Amino acid sequence: MDLTAIGYGAWAIGGGNWEFAWGAQDDDESVRTIERALDLGINWIDTAAIYGLGHSEEVVAKALKHASHKPYVFTKCSMRWHEDRSIYRSLKTASLEEEIENSLRRLGVDTIDLYQIHWPNPEAEIEEGWETLARFQEQGKVRYIGVSNFSVEQMKRAQKIAPITSLQPPYSLLRRDIEAEILPFCREHNIGVINYSPMVSGLLTGKMTAERIAQMPADDWRRKSPNFTEPKLSRNLKLVEILREIGKEHGVEPGVVAIAWTLRNPAITAAIVGARRPDQVDGVLPASTFRLSDAEAARLERFLAENPA
Repeated sequence: MDLTAIGYGAWAIGGGNWEFAWGAQDDDESVRTIERALDLGINWIDTAAIYGLGHSEEVVAKALKHASHKPYVFTKCSMRWHEDRSIYRSLKTASLEEEIENSLRRLGVDTIDLYQIHWPNPEAEIEEGWETLARFQEQGKVRYIGVSNFSVEQMKRAQKIAPITSLQPPYSLLRRDIEAEILPFCREHNIGVINYSPMVSGLLTGKMTAERIAQMPADDWRRKSPNFTEPKLSRNLKLVEILREIGKEHGVEPGVVAIAWTLRNPAITAAIVGARRPDQVDGVLPASTFRLSDAEAARLERFLAENPA
């Protein structure tokens, strides 16, 4: 697959009223947002069954019905839910067989372009889960199979069964732990990397303030995130001001600079970028082509070194 440098992330459009929600979301606006992303040339969408407890996949399907060109569609499995909306995890074959059929139905597609294990949990079931995904690939239900949030050791376990097309890890200026072992391993083994949360779930967009965070809905998971609360928040908002200054020189938003920083790493294939409104897509689209200079990247590194979390 030849991916555009950024892809559309469909987590937030799952809507509210579930454990990892971003608050309420208007479905019609979500559809317009996806259509805008596709019209502007973004060629892949990343969603998951768990986002909105199936709802994100349904919204993606609505947007695809009238899409001028069909993008690659990626989704994920392993996180499931009970009738009371509580979440559980399973990588058992029978569970995944239910999940794949549900995702195919909700998305309205015959084949999923990339099917990913969302979390290596339960860890004891990794082999059973990966064997099942490899079987889905043989059956033509999915074109490629990947993993998300896996460690090097967990990827090695999977590789004994079938090749890994891609890894989806968190990676941003504020979350760099994968640089030590995971990214070098992926480069060495030709595993693509599509990183999520390059703007730290909206924190580095330049639109976030302490006041806005304090007014977030009660069901917005970010209210409890360490990066959105003190003592880290003040340091993070200072980082945003540097992103803003760098961006201003090039006529781009702070979030574009944050995304571009992740794309500098040669192990990163492409970045997942969420948007809830069409104008947000317009704001981040320059990240497809904008690149940081070495001096600008060094300035960001210097700030982080002088202001450790």
